[in-house]
Amino acid sequence: MFEERRKTGRLDLEATEMAMRSALHRAGAAALSQLLEFPVPGEEERTLPCSCGQQAHYRELRSKLVLTAFGWVEVLRPYYLCAHCGRGQFPVDVELDIESTEFSPGVRRMQAMVGQEAPFDDGREQMKILAGLEVTTKSVERTAEAIGTDIAQREQAEIQRALQLDLPAIIGKPIRRIYKVEGQPAHTRECKLGCVFTQTTWDKEGYAIRDPGSSTYTGAIETAEEFGPRMYAEASRRGWSRALLKVVMGDGAEWIWNIAELHFPGAIEIVDLYHARQHLWYVARKLYPNDQARQKAWMKMHQKLLDRGKIEKLVGALRTIKSENAEIAEKVRTEADYFERNRERMRYPKFRRQHLFVGSGVIEAGCRTVIAARLKRSGMFWTVRGANAIVALRCCQLNGEFENYWEARRAA
Repeated sequence: MFEERRKTGRLDLEATEMAMRSALHRAGAAALSQLLEFPVPGEEERTLPCSCGQQAHYRELRSKLVLTAFGWVEVLRPYYLCAHCGRGQFPVDVELDIESTEFSPGVRRMQAMVGQEAPFDDGREQMKILAGLEVTTKSVERTAEAIGTDIAQREQAEIQRALQLDLPAIIGKPIRRIYKVEGQPAHTRECKLGCVFTQTTWDKEGYAIRDPGSSTYTGAIETAEEFGPRMYAEASRRGWSRALLKVVMGDGAEWIWNIAELHFPGAIEIVDLYHARQHLWYVARKLYPNDQARQKAWMKMHQKLLDRGKIEKLVGALRTIKSENAEIAEKVRTEADYFERNRERMRYPKFRRQHLFVGSGVIEAGCRTVIAARLKRSGMFWTVRGANAIVALRCCQLNGEFENYWEARRAA
């Protein structure tokens, strides 16, 4: 390349940098292979305890190919065998974190990141383009799901500790306001997502302002009974006990308020205004199908009652609606019951006077970012285990917790 530049005076920078990267990879792989040639153990290191209670004895040096950030390298390490139970072991593999895998920790980390971000085949392509590494789509899937499963298992341990009140002490200034928001995106096999964030101030018009970077997410495909402890653990981790004002926000689903009553007694409960308006739109469309003008006119009058927190008047108006269609009449009665049941959670003027959020845009954004952007793409099919693993991994990354997890995993 230097000769070409001398002759022509021109340089193809992209081709040059790619060639130099390949050369650096080859040099790095060669150096790493030498570094990973372990010697025959000395006499005092030729026996190791075996899990069966007997002793494993050194047999020979064995090689293993491992894909690293530099490419494929050869690891030559001691092999021990227990004559009693026949179990073999490679202590170096445990030390290097390459036990039962052909990928180095650095490569597995890359696979986890691309696997949680985009479809696994896209991740494979990103590994090739960005890191110069050739991996299979299946390896990206397996690695990302394995790491996500480990994160999910650690989350379950945290949940159990939270339920047993065995939590680390949280010190610092009291939190002004803390919100626990819950939602359930449609068409995703009951994948529940929760968000915890804080609020300290509001703008000059009195509208609440979420503290920048304060949102954290947790979610899984699980029952409401399982999801309650999950939200309790996340809120506790975020300092729920120190909050001066506590708010639970949801879409009005009964299971959300059951969780609030059990795990967050005393919190202010608010039905997300956007979801409440959607219920009114549902009625408008049922009453006036294919007539947008009448739908909008009906909504304008009834949304005014909702936005002003006059829920009793709204319920009364809904109950006076008569329809010869029995199905429509039943749907309207169901919606009237919904508003009546949640009336105290819809006192929006009162909440605004307290400078509280009345809309859960944060959870809507979370459903799109955490769930839909990764799990609901065209042609995707998930097992519950696989989906939960990716949700756990994605939440960990979006919450800014992945570095802490990776260090804790290495130290374990």
